[in-house]
Amino acid sequence: MSKFGELISADIPILLDFYAEWNDQSKFMHAVLRDVAAAVGDSAKVIKIDVDKNRELAEALRVKGLPTLMIYKNGEMVWRQSGEQDANTLIGLISEHY
Repeated sequence: MSKFGELISADIPILLDFYAEWNDQSKFMHAVLRDVAAAVGDSAKVIKIDVDKNRELAEALRVKGLPTLMIYKNGEMVWRQSGEQDANTLIGLISEHY
């Protein structure tokens, strides 16, 4: 969990994608997130977190639906949504927190 604290304390927006390989919506989001990462470049980070490998973190953050997307900046959650999102929406949300 201390690594998670370091991860989200960055002064750039961090988009977290909580996913599972067996979840179809999560698989759909892989390509969307690749596009988002390419669009935001170094001004933000996109990080995928497999809930099956990080159960403790997923439970601590009360991740229920997949995928669950969160944006953190300076250690604070500034946005959260479960379900699919399109690339333009995510890019817009990230750019609000540069």
